[in-house]
Amino acid sequence: MTPKIKEIQYKEKYTYYIRFDNNREGSVNFQSFLWGEVFEPLKDEKFFRKAYVDQTSGTITWPNGVDIAAETLYQKILSNN
Repeated sequence: MTPKIKEIQYKEKYTYYIRFDNNREGSVNFQSFLWGEVFEPLKDEKFFRKAYVDQTSGTITWPNGVDIAAETLYQKILSNN
């Protein structure tokens, strides 16, 4: 089972520090995710910075309902290390 996201902190230009409930952590740049109609609002950096952790699903979510699966972000962090 993939760990859930417990904490996020905006760092810089479309990058968030992410900590999972198993204490694995790292930074992810989201620019490669920002394509397609559903992600269009996230290209506005002010809106992008409004992300939060959905405590039920353990995903990173934005006010318009867009989210990115914890599994995807976990694998991205693993591949960066």
